[in-house]
Amino acid sequence: MQVITVYSKLDCPLCDKAIAKISTLQSEFTFKIKVVDIYQDDELLEKYQIMIPVVVSDGVEIDFGQISENKVKSYLQAKIGEF
Repeated sequence: MQVITVYSKLDCPLCDKAIAKISTLQSEFTFKIKVVDIYQDDELLEKYQIMIPVVVSDGVEIDFGQISENKVKSYLQAKIGEF
């Protein structure tokens, strides 16, 4: 199953909004959303601190900051097209 990871932190309204946008795509595509708190890992904190939320799948950074539902949808359509 495809996994979309959202790098986030607690009390992040922008992150919550991103997760909500991505969740709406689950009616069209089969994937799991994994939310990772960057404050639980020093490496992630250093890498993504000013970028969150960051949406990643299969090592590809799909989008960050103001998440575009269309960018995530395009990515998922391309992944499904591979199969």
